Amino acid sequence: MLATATGALESAVSPTLPLLQRELSLTPAEGALLSIAMLITGALLLPITGNLGDRFGGRRVMIRLMGVVVTGGLVSSLAPNLPVLLLGQVLQGAMLGAMPLSFILVRKYLSEGESSVAIGVVSGLFLAGGMLGTLIAGPIAEGLSRHWMFAIPTIGVALATLLVRRLMPDDPPGRSDSRIDWPGLLLMSGILLTLMLVLAIVPEAGSQPIELGALVLLLGVLVAGWIVVERRSGAPMVNLRLLAQPAIWSSYAITFAVCLGTSLSMYLVPQLFAVTGDGYGFGASATDIGFYLLPGAVAAAIAGPVAGVAVRRFGSRPAVTVGVVCMMAALLALVFLHGEIWHLVVGKVLVAAASGICVTAVVVKTATAVSHGNTGTATSLLLVIRVVAFAAGAQIGGAFLTAGIPSGSNIPTESAFIAGFVIGGVVAALSLLAVRKLDKGVKE
Repeated sequence: MLATATGALESAVSPTLPLLQRELSLTPAEGALLSIAMLITGALLLPITGNLGDRFGGRRVMIRLMGVVVTGGLVSSLAPNLPVLLLGQVLQGAMLGAMPLSFILVRKYLSEGESSVAIGVVSGLFLAGGMLGTLIAGPIAEGLSRHWMFAIPTIGVALATLLVRRLMPDDPPGRSDSRIDWPGLLLMSGILLTLMLVLAIVPEAGSQPIELGALVLLLGVLVAGWIVVERRSGAPMVNLRLLAQPAIWSSYAITFAVCLGTSLSMYLVPQLFAVTGDGYGFGASATDIGFYLLPGAVAAAIAGPVAGVAVRRFGSRPAVTVGVVCMMAALLALVFLHGEIWHLVVGKVLVAAASGICVTAVVVKTATAVSHGNTGTATSLLLVIRVVAFAAGAQIGGAFLTAGIPSGSNIPTESAFIAGFVIGGVVAALSLLAVRKLDKGVKE
């Protein structure tokens, strides 16, 4: 229930982004920033929550995390303008930390074979919540107001958290060391925040080259400092030797490529539904967009459990390979076929299903390739990669649409959408280079 409720809250912005842009007078670049605000907090908190869950127990950390999420949902539901709404989305981003905590609990109470299926089911429930949010956000925003589309799922999160607190038993810590690597934690937070700032100004990179260059330089310094600190720490936040294992780094590379392609389609397809260009676009309302995106959400929710079963029977590598090939084909097909509504609906279904299979298979591989005491850390870093990739995809899509608006117009050209689909397909294809390393597992 908690997974479903948080998924519904997380997905409220996507189908209603054109409506929010109109009501709050946002540019495409500001809309892209709104779509990743929640991801910024998620990227910052994921490694922290996973690490704390390994050290102190998943249930304890999850309950406190959901308190932050409920606060963010209330702020978003009461927001009168963009700055306050951004604040609410940033607080809501704490919900992304619930996934590695769920994986910690799954591995502690189930066998390895059962864990593969259960992780797929948990992922599917998060996506099912996203499907529900996609379905109801538009009608609620248009029938009541944009405020209620945040308030209703927030109430669901609050009720589900109370049930978790009452019904779920405490889980013992997976690691004996209770010290927190504060220098490593602060440096990683600085790295992720700087990276998100870099992504945030990508759409305006042409007018801010000095700022972009300074941030990239700062990012390099922070990464170098973090590596030095983690290598010298007696209780590092992240075991760098773990990251060097083929099964782990290949999982991260595949996740980035697949999620970047998925994010591009998630941003571009609703925008293409909403615009009314010369021979392209459909002028769809927020409610219509929600219904058009619903089949893709259903496909993604089903793909999680299916991928868990497939990994248990055939292994991670075949499942990921099939998913990547399907995603690449779907994104490249959208380059040529986007003149009818059903083209976009089918393309989104294929992308969502392929992404669900790939990400779930990689999460299962990562979670089961490490010791119980590293489950939260390893999977949280995987989810950080996912968040960064989704943020990058949204910003790249926003940059192309912003650059593709002709002078005197407010509608992007068709070529801007095409360029985004091409990039997504090419990046997905490149992930095949890492798939062959996926079966080289590790236990530490």
